Amino acid sequence: MRVVFYISESTALLLYNLFIIIVSVKNKGYRVKNTIKVLNEMRNKGIIVDYAIGGGIATLFYIEAFLTYDLDIFIIPKGEDKKGIIDISDMYDFLIKKGYKWEGEHIIIEGIPVQFIVANELEEEAIKNAKEIKFENIPTKVFSPEYLVAILLKVGRKKDKDRVEKLLEQKNLNKKKLSIILERFKIEWIG
Repeated sequence: MRVVFYISESTALLLYNLFIIIVSVKNKGYRVKNTIKVLNEMRNKGIIVDYAIGGGIATLFYIEAFLTYDLDIFIIPKGEDKKGIIDISDMYDFLIKKGYKWEGEHIIIEGIPVQFIVANELEEEAIKNAKEIKFENIPTKVFSPEYLVAILLKVGRKKDKDRVEKLLEQKNLNKKKLSIILERFKIEWIG
């Protein structure tokens, strides 16, 4: 007896991309799951207000797999002092005490190179509107495709523009919502 399951194209793509991430990460002995647990612990302890996955890994949730090196984590820090200086030393102290080491611009958490980016106004809104997902049964958040496109357009590197083109092909992207975001944050785009 043969059993056939029918799933939507977007669900199939998401499952495929998650499989690629899990296989490539597990084959290297790394555990994205444990990295996400550490991020959640920082949020739950009040070390950061919130976070979301952005950059290349976030893009993998919506388009075909490609090679990406690190995990970009956009954070909303606890706040700033009277002089407007954002102090994230508590976050780094927490990670160093857990035994994680620096490697260039990344801190290696559970074998995963992580780059923390303090959110600007657009990125903070993206975090607040991020999709809540589960990665290997661990809750996390990933930028929605509309905010991801806006952020990639704002950064403007060639690889970002290439990813934007692929994201725009997705059926799940709400172009009206994207237009509103681009207009509000004065991001120019010809498309």
